[in-house]
Amino acid sequence: MKHLEKGVGLATAPRDFLRDLNVDNLSAGVVAGIFGLSAGVIHISAGTAAGLPQEFTLLWVISYLFINGLFGLFLPAYYRLPLPVANSIPGALLFAAIIPVVGLNEALGATLMAGAISLVIGLAGWMSLIMRLIPMPIVMGMVAGVLLKFGTNMVAPLGSALLPATIMILSFFFAARYLRRVPPLVITLVVGIAYMALSGADFSSVAFSFKMPEFIMPAFSLQAFLAYGLPLALILVGMETPAGVGLVKGMGYQEAPANAITTVGGIGTMISAFFNLHSTCIAAPMTGICSSPEAGTHDKRWVAAVIVGIIFVVAAPFYGFVFSLIEAMPSYFIAIIAGLALLRVISSAMHITFSGKHEVGAMFSFLIAVSGIQIFGIGASFWALVLGVGLSMLVEFRDFDFSEERAALRKRFPANHPG
Repeated sequence: MKHLEKGVGLATAPRDFLRDLNVDNLSAGVVAGIFGLSAGVIHISAGTAAGLPQEFTLLWVISYLFINGLFGLFLPAYYRLPLPVANSIPGALLFAAIIPVVGLNEALGATLMAGAISLVIGLAGWMSLIMRLIPMPIVMGMVAGVLLKFGTNMVAPLGSALLPATIMILSFFFAARYLRRVPPLVITLVVGIAYMALSGADFSSVAFSFKMPEFIMPAFSLQAFLAYGLPLALILVGMETPAGVGLVKGMGYQEAPANAITTVGGIGTMISAFFNLHSTCIAAPMTGICSSPEAGTHDKRWVAAVIVGIIFVVAAPFYGFVFSLIEAMPSYFIAIIAGLALLRVISSAMHITFSGKHEVGAMFSFLIAVSGIQIFGIGASFWALVLGVGLSMLVEFRDFDFSEERAALRKRFPANHPG
């Protein structure tokens, strides 16, 4: 436990939450929460494509929201940082694909082992060393590449839904210019909903339902671990934590707790394995929304992440209803809201990527992340970091400064470094 970063604590968190709550962090939290709820569509699509029963996919999403929502209440509150918790989307795609091959119980057993690996790495303090070995321009190149699609998805509706897309996007910038006291995202949400109501959106298919997560016992097999558990551990440690920490640091929070984030993710992933869920980790796109300037003053943005946790926990049992409501909305609605919320984050990530050292590594990290390639079943975000760092070491080795790493190793292993 000595390697875990110290936080503010939870004793005064409820009082501080009410003190720091304002319209800016509330609106950012609501937008991030809506974005997280809509991500359940990805799980359902992946489950359908893999031929998994609809009952399974619904329970999967309910567990995703409920368990990660609980962790998302405590992590940002303890550190007073915008650290929303969700699950790994690349991990979700792997999870859905491996279940027909090895079985659900064996896949969950591999999830349990992946969580244990993350837990050990976080508790041992290795994550902070790993983060120092991955230069910030390369991390932000990966982040910019991942988030770029949210920007392109925001403008894509201009080709198919010109009028509503134009109205929503312009409302954001008009609000930013002329309505300084009202967050632009709130105005855009209201304008978008009003347009749908006036244009006669069909909500007749919206249906009420209530269901809680269900316990299931994992089983273990070497095949499941090698095909899914080990890649999942690599994704959690090598992609999800660096992406989330990179975003938080890019928004000016220099003391992001990389070891604690990895530890909490490991514990959450191990618990998830007993409830039909594949992972718990920091949520990169939602971190971008909650840590952005749209979330208000720097020291109060943590409230937005807690609001995400509240939305997840409350919405989880009713996700069947939430899903039918999201399905009734035009697809452009979420795409435009998410793109506008991440606009300044994408800009900041691009600036950090291309304005310093490691230019070649950062560029390739960005391009690989944008490409969406998969190698050995592992997604582009992971390979963007691995290949970006590797290429930078090959052609830009002088840009690396390993003095901090050598000092950290001397401190940790004094017997091996007497000098």
